[in-house]
Amino acid sequence: MRASTRLLRRLSSSSSPRSLRRLPFHPSPPPPSHPPPVPPLRTLTRALLPHLAGARFSTVPCSSIPSLRLGECGALGTPAIPVAEESEGEGEAEAVAARHDTDAYAAVELALDSVVKVFTVSSGPNYFLPWQNKAQRESMGSGFVISGRRIITNAHVVADHTFVLVRKHGSPTKYKAEVQAVGHECDLALLTVESEEFWEGMNSLDLGDIPFLQEAVAVVGYPQGGDNISVTKGVVSRVEPTQYAHGATQLMAIQIDAAINPGNSGGPAIMGDKVAGVAFQNLSGAENIGYIIPVPIIKRFISGVEESGKYSGFCTLGISCQATENIQIRDCFGMRPEMTGVLVSRINPLSDAYKILRKDDILLEFDGVPVANDGTVPFRNRERITFDHLVSMKKPEEIAVLKVLRDGKEHELTVTLRPLQPLVPVHQFDKLPSYYIFAGFVFIPLTQPYLHEFGDDWYNTSPRRLCERALRELPKKAGQQLVILSQVLHHFTISCFRFSWMILMLVMRGWLNCR
Repeated sequence: MRASTRLLRRLSSSSSPRSLRRLPFHPSPPPPSHPPPVPPLRTLTRALLPHLAGARFSTVPCSSIPSLRLGECGALGTPAIPVAEESEGEGEAEAVAARHDTDAYAAVELALDSVVKVFTVSSGPNYFLPWQNKAQRESMGSGFVISGRRIITNAHVVADHTFVLVRKHGSPTKYKAEVQAVGHECDLALLTVESEEFWEGMNSLDLGDIPFLQEAVAVVGYPQGGDNISVTKGVVSRVEPTQYAHGATQLMAIQIDAAINPGNSGGPAIMGDKVAGVAFQNLSGAENIGYIIPVPIIKRFISGVEESGKYSGFCTLGISCQATENIQIRDCFGMRPEMTGVLVSRINPLSDAYKILRKDDILLEFDGVPVANDGTVPFRNRERITFDHLVSMKKPEEIAVLKVLRDGKEHELTVTLRPLQPLVPVHQFDKLPSYYIFAGFVFIPLTQPYLHEFGDDWYNTSPRRLCERALRELPKKAGQQLVILSQVLHHFTISCFRFSWMILMLVMRGWLNCR
C-alpha cells in the first residue's frame, strides 16, 4: 500500500484549536422611552444555541448591503440576534447540556474502578540481523476490566512484550500481568492478573452496541501529559470498515472527534453506562479524527478465545472484486437492469472459494443480503458498508451462501470460510524470525517487517520487485514462502563479498521464479 501524507497512527497527537471570528458590530439607534426587559445573559446565551447550531455565517460584511437598519443583515426584517424563547429554546438547551454533563460524570464514575494503566517493556527482532533483538523500550497504554477477571487492551500496547505491568486508579502499586491472547489483525489483547489484591474494589464494564451518528461518547484512559486518569468527550462521526494500522487489515471501526493521544490506546469509549469501543488509532494530518474498535469486533475476538483457548483470526472469502457501476461492464456480463453485484476478478488458491467460484462470476448476494454495484450492503438506517464486514463476522469453518451470476444464469453456492495466510506475512509480532546460514550466506523468508527495516518510506526505498510481490502475489500452496538472500557475512572471502549483491540478485531470481 502506498504511503500517504495522511497516515493512520496507533498513537495520535493533539489537534490545533479552531480559530475564532468576531461578528460584525453595528451602532444601535436611540433606545425607546420604555425599553423592554432584557433577559439574563445566561438565559439569552442558552436560547441562542438552537438557532446558532444550524446557522451558516457569511464573510460578507453587512456594510456592503445598503439601507440596512439594526436587526437587518441580508434580508429586510430578519433579526441578526434571535429573540430568546424561554419556554422552548432554553429548556431544550438546558436538557442537552444536562444530559452531556450527566454522561461525562457517569463515565468518570465507571472508569475509576475499571480502567487501568498498562506498562510494557518490549523488544522486537532485528530483521537485518535475525539472530538478535533490538534494544528494549518502555511504553504505556490503557486497558479496562471486563467480565471473568480479564483486562482488554490493544495488541500494539503489548506487542513483542518482555513483561507487562498494570496499575489501577488511586493505587501506587504495579501488578504483574500475563498476556492471555493477542489478535494483531483486530489490534486487541486480553490480560490476566493473578494477584487477589489487585481485584479488590475493581468493577467490570459491560459491552454495549454500535452507537448511532452524533451520539456522545467519552474516551477514558491515561494519555500523555499527566499520570492521572483522563476523560475526553466527543461524538460519533462515521461507522465503516477502516484500515487497522497495526494489523494492516480492513475491519469495521468507529470514527469520533474526541481527542485520542499517546497513552489512550486500549482505553474504553463509554456511551451511557456501557462500552461503545476501544480507542486505538487516529488519522495524522487531520483534525479531531480518532478511531475506536466497535463492540462486534471485540465480541468476535473474545468469543474466539473462549471457544478455542486462543485467538482464531478473522475469516476472509479469498476473492478480489471489481465494481460494476459501469453500464458497459454490466451489459458485457449479462446483468439485467434490476440486478446488482460485483465482479470476481481474482481468487486465492488456498480459499474454499477457489473450488466453488470462477473468475468473472458476478456476486449478487451474500447470505441473502443483496450486494450493490459498489460492493456495499445495507447497514442500519440509511447507512451502507462494504460486504467484507459480513464476511469478517463469520466464525472459522462457518458456511456462507452465495448467489452468483455465471454465463447469464443464477446459481446458489455454499462456501466454507476460514482465515487465510498471505504469501508474505504482514506481521511477525511475538516471535523470532527464522533464518538459515550457509557458508556465510544468510537466507531468510521474505516478510513485510523485513521491508519495514528500510525506513518509514519503505514502499519507495525497499527493493521494488520484493515490495510488489509482497503486496500483490498470492500463494500457490499452503506453507509456501519466498526465500531471499539477506546478506553475506563479512568473514567470508573478499572475492565473494565484492560480488555479494550480484549473487543476491541471482539467488533471488532463482528462488522467486522457481516456486
